[in-house]
Amino acid sequence: MPAGGRPTVRSRRLGAALRRYRQAARLDQPQAAEVIAAHQTRVSRIETGHVIARPIEIRAMLKAYGVGDPEVREKLETLAKQSNRRGWWLEHAAHLRPDYLDHIALEDDATYIREWQPVLVPGLLQIPAYTEENIAAGPDYVAPDLVADLLKVRQARQAKIEEGGATYAAVLWEGVITHPLVSPEVHREQLSAILDVTKRKNVTVQVLPFSAGALAALTSAFSTFSFDAEPTVEAVTLENLRGTSVLEGPEDLAAYANAFDQLRSAAMGPDASAKLIRRILRNPEDDAS
Repeated sequence: MPAGGRPTVRSRRLGAALRRYRQAARLDQPQAAEVIAAHQTRVSRIETGHVIARPIEIRAMLKAYGVGDPEVREKLETLAKQSNRRGWWLEHAAHLRPDYLDHIALEDDATYIREWQPVLVPGLLQIPAYTEENIAAGPDYVAPDLVADLLKVRQARQAKIEEGGATYAAVLWEGVITHPLVSPEVHREQLSAILDVTKRKNVTVQVLPFSAGALAALTSAFSTFSFDAEPTVEAVTLENLRGTSVLEGPEDLAAYANAFDQLRSAAMGPDASAKLIRRILRNPEDDAS
C-alpha cells in the first residue's frame, strides 16, 4: 500500500484510470476481482488508491477490460512503480498541508498545466516579494522561518516551467493586472516578471477583459493537469477557503476542460495581453490602484 497508509496522487490516478476502463467495459468490481483472483475489497482499494496494483494485476485487468494499447499498459505500470517515489516536496511536508502536497505532485508529473485565476497572480508566476506581501496580508499569522520555506517551495515549483518541463497556459482576469493587491512597486515588478516568463515558448498568459462580463464568474480559481503527449485533462485542483480539492471524475474533468476553453476563447490573445501589461507599466496612472 502507499507509504504512510495514505493514497498518493499517483496511486489515485492509477486507480481512477483502472476504474474508468472497468466502467467502460461494463464490468462491476466483483467481476474485476475474479479477473485477478482476489476479493472485491482489493479492487475497491486499488481504485481508490489505497492499494497499488501489481503489474500482473494491471495487465490482467486491462485485458479483461478490452484495453490492448501497450502505451496505456506501460503508462499505468509506470504509475504503479512510481506511486511511492519520494518527491522533492516531501522534504517540506512537515510545514505544508497534505492537499498542497497533492497539488505539487500533480504539477511535477504534468506535461500540460492550465490555470484560471480571477484574483491573484498564479503561484507558478509569482515573484518572492508578491508572495510575501500576500502572506503578510492573509488572515493567518505565518512565522518568518515558515515564510522562507514556503518561498523555497514556490521557487522549486516554478523550476518545472522555467526548465520547459511542462507547457503552461494561464488566463487571468483583467483585475489581476489592473487592480493590484500588493504595493505598487511590487505589482510593477510582478508584471515585468510575467512579461519575461511569457518569452518562453512553453508559456502562454492571456487576460480575460472586464468586457467578458459574467464569464469571469463562471468559476473560482482552478488548475488542470495533463500527463501525456496530448493535453487531455486528467486532474483538476480547486482553490477554496480550506485549501485545495482534487477532482478526478470524468464529468468533473470534462466540465473544467470546457470551462478553461471558454475562458481562453474569450480572453485577449497573448500579444494583446502583453500589450496591456506593457501599457500598465508605462502608465501607472492607468492602474486602478
